[in-house]
Amino acid sequence: MAERSMVSKRSIREEGHRRKFLAVIDDTPECERAVTYASRRARSTSGVVVLLYIVKSEDFQQWLGVGDIMRAEARAEAQEALDRHSEKVRKDINMDCELVIREGGVLENIRSLIEEDSDIAILILAAGDGKEGPGPLVQSIAASSGSFAIPVTVIPFGLTDEDIDLLT
Repeated sequence: MAERSMVSKRSIREEGHRRKFLAVIDDTPECERAVTYASRRARSTSGVVVLLYIVKSEDFQQWLGVGDIMRAEARAEAQEALDRHSEKVRKDINMDCELVIREGGVLENIRSLIEEDSDIAILILAAGDGKEGPGPLVQSIAASSGSFAIPVTVIPFGLTDEDIDLLT
């Protein structure tokens, strides 16, 4: 039986489609490096940057009213973080980003967004600079990277904007 290609459903080569670079926004300092790399790659390839913020739903397992308030506050914080990173991209390279907020598990939401948007071609992550390793997101993705339908690029934390410009 022939092996089925996971990449076959990508549509970036079809007319009217553009390659999208996905970066996950969270409260870690390394996510800024991922956004910088994704935006520079998008600029150099006439692509699009997609910024994804995932609100963890287990934080809202409170009484109904309190959980709803916490959810609304978390979504507002997510929107604020996305707007902040998007504004930096707009200011640095004059490009608008697609902003996505999801709720639930990180890996599941990344995987489902990639499945839903066939223009997303590359997931961009940045490694942390701590002694604990590259960071929980990079470790989680690395452990399950074989199940993604697109390549995953991990950027070293220590790259400067100038380094990233040279690479992209």
